[in-house]
Amino acid sequence: LSGFLLAEQCPAPPWTEFADVSAERYPVGTKRYYECDSGYTRKSGQYPGIQCKEKQGFASWAYKDFECIDEKKLLSTAPTVELDSTQKPERKTQSPAPQKQQNLSEFNFCGPPKTIPHAYLSPRVQYYVGQALHFKCQSGYDKRPPTSDTSTCMEVNGKITWTPLAMRCTNDS
Repeated sequence: LSGFLLAEQCPAPPWTEFADVSAERYPVGTKRYYECDSGYTRKSGQYPGIQCKEKQGFASWAYKDFECIDEKKLLSTAPTVELDSTQKPERKTQSPAPQKQQNLSEFNFCGPPKTIPHAYLSPRVQYYVGQALHFKCQSGYDKRPPTSDTSTCMEVNGKITWTPLAMRCTNDS
């Protein structure tokens, strides 16, 4: 990795009451983790983590095999572990969808990670310089001015900080 790709970690992101936060793209270095839905479990020996990596000037998520399987099905098929080996080629066909490769400003970014059946991305995430977060008021709440709904993690005068988030979400009539 070249020097500028060793992104620095950001402090905890800003927070506003009654708002949901999302990210459309992630800087190189970002790690995310999958968790299985209730009633499903991670297939033995598989790693739930992915990382946004740079390769030949483009950013993309590095995936490993990861699958969430029905716990009931796991118990009923436990004695027939051998059958799993016949399914490996089929699992390979579920290879990651090619990431939209973007080259924005001095950073390379990955788009949203792929969805995996019966899994969700853990809400716990460490952000890196260059990350932009978008805030949206939850259903039933209205955005009040000022309405800047994006906050970006930046390094300013040697200090890593988030740009101010000034929006408020309220259900006042």
